[in-house]
Amino acid sequence: MADTVAATQQGGYPHFLEPLDLGFVKLRNRALMGSMHTALEETEHGFERLAAFYAERARGEAGLIVTGGIAPNPAGRVFTGAAKMDTEHEADEHKVITRAVHDNGGLIAMQVLHTGRYGYHREAVGASELQAPINFVKPKKLSDEAVHQTIADYAKCAQLAQYAGYDGVEIMGSEGYLINQFTAARTNNRDDEWGGTYEKRMRFPVEVVKAVRKAVGEKFIIIYRLSLLDLVDGGSSWPEVVQLAHAIEKAGATIINSGIGWHEARIPTIAMVVPRGIFSTVTGKLKKEVTLPVVTSNRINTPEIAEAIIARGDADLVSMARPFLADGAFVAKTRAGRAQFINTCIACNQACLDHTFSGKLTSCLVNPRACNETNLNYNRTDKPRKIAVVGAGPAGMSAASVLAERGHHVTLFDAADKIGGQLNIAKEIPSKREFEETIRYFGNMLHEHQADVRLGKKVSAEELIQAKFDEVILATGIVPRKLNLPGADSAKVLSYVDVLREKKTVGKNVAIIGGGGIGYDTALYLTDPGHKTWANPEEFAKEWGFDLKVSTRAGLTEKSPELVAAPRQVTMFKRSKGKFGNTLGKTTGWIHKITLDERTVAQFSNITYDKIDEQGLHYTLKGESKVLPCDNVIVCAGQEPLRDLEAGLVAAGIAPHIIGGALEAGELDAKRAILQGAELGARL
Repeated sequence: MADTVAATQQGGYPHFLEPLDLGFVKLRNRALMGSMHTALEETEHGFERLAAFYAERARGEAGLIVTGGIAPNPAGRVFTGAAKMDTEHEADEHKVITRAVHDNGGLIAMQVLHTGRYGYHREAVGASELQAPINFVKPKKLSDEAVHQTIADYAKCAQLAQYAGYDGVEIMGSEGYLINQFTAARTNNRDDEWGGTYEKRMRFPVEVVKAVRKAVGEKFIIIYRLSLLDLVDGGSSWPEVVQLAHAIEKAGATIINSGIGWHEARIPTIAMVVPRGIFSTVTGKLKKEVTLPVVTSNRINTPEIAEAIIARGDADLVSMARPFLADGAFVAKTRAGRAQFINTCIACNQACLDHTFSGKLTSCLVNPRACNETNLNYNRTDKPRKIAVVGAGPAGMSAASVLAERGHHVTLFDAADKIGGQLNIAKEIPSKREFEETIRYFGNMLHEHQADVRLGKKVSAEELIQAKFDEVILATGIVPRKLNLPGADSAKVLSYVDVLREKKTVGKNVAIIGGGGIGYDTALYLTDPGHKTWANPEEFAKEWGFDLKVSTRAGLTEKSPELVAAPRQVTMFKRSKGKFGNTLGKTTGWIHKITLDERTVAQFSNITYDKIDEQGLHYTLKGESKVLPCDNVIVCAGQEPLRDLEAGLVAAGIAPHIIGGALEAGELDAKRAILQGAELGARL
């Protein structure tokens, strides 16, 4: 799926697993656990839970851990009440974290993050009074005096982090946060010593690094996260990026980390649709300009990708945030030659970034234990039981693998000839091919822990009863809901299963009934131009309008029309009022909306369906009868739980556990299904 090297033929992963000597401290390998805010920072007993979370990653051999962002003052917080560090009392709370990491052989740096105009509170400040398009707050412009005070606050925060036991800090200078707001003309219209020419605009980050270095001394890691590609109008040019990098190096930074894109940029940088390791060449371009170690980031989710990047000389370290959510033992498994057992991050964002930007506790779709290390554990049982799991979709695979790992005797049944369930449908969407990794992981875990997997035959209630299982789990999934409409039995009417799994022929003009996630997935599949942009960095860049060579300001270019031209005309309909896409992920939904808009997919809501005939789909919109001529009507209008085994089991006195789609069909939700399977597997 991406550029890799045959690491096993080169004696393992010699570059990725090589230590990095910083002079006063040595990193045990080239893996940096990138920063992710978890919301545990603001949760009751959250620091104890964070300690367990980071300790597990330290045991898993992360070379250097970077925490979620901690504000240097109240104005810099993400939201009112969010984590900050400007008092000794707040620093004391962090000591449980640093002790836990050090006790497990790790190193940890605290990210110092001032949100600037991205702060969701009335105290938000910025380089200028320019409101962010993704925020409801107009920031107050920092006065000259306030700028100097903010620099001092950064230094004090770093000093307090050192007091708390951290091995270093990461100064967040990218992604459109405060420091980035000073460097970019887009957000800095000042005419004083902090604005105007680039030399003046970059003064703020340079003074921050100088002040921090003076406050913490020489033997303390300072990572500076530098925006290499702003991907917004008015962002920095490549010569400006290099100029700032040289100044940051001179000011006293230890490491330069790569930041890619602002939060308000309309170009995907971390979603599943983005090719693996796509931005490493940009980091490689910077590596030639500086002598400091440089870190590359974004969509690096396998040791093969990491090894290839470092072996090519594109970076000295690789930053992986979400991959360490998905599997805290990422590096340890790599070193042990067990990379096939890594629970791979699929860049879905559903339980991590979507939760973060919705004010929820961060976790991971494929690993529900992430941030739940103190309350969700797969402890070995001392009383093995005989357990049947019916259905090898997300919920069933999750439950069966956890139960088998704990030592229970598990038999997993599925009528299909392979495991995966609805994930086998989801992975057919070009932008969702990463689900293959989740199926691979669960398959390996089931084999490793000796679960008895029986495929290709539908098990009956009578067979389950006769086998005398101690527990029966129904994870039998769903069946697509059928239309109750004249003409619904027409040959031109297909379900999304017919299209995505059965690969039935679809004509050039298509109506999709249903505006939820499944409708979007089907529309994306049917309008896909056929270019493998998800695996080709250069084509992906052309599709989305940016330049990996950074020959243009902020890396922006014109999109290539031929890469977005759809092979058929698709029209989407839904009964409910309002805009389409309300159920899509907060951090990825906009990508799907833009994509379908560029592929000229029309959308109509508040529809009444009348009938389907040879003319096409008849419907009523605002009291007016209309018809859409079409070759096919694809039904994506929901699904029903499949629980046909339940009655027979209950009649025999067996109360089955029901999880996943069989419990709640609704919008298909792998996150909920895997969580339910894991929780049940840990409990039985």
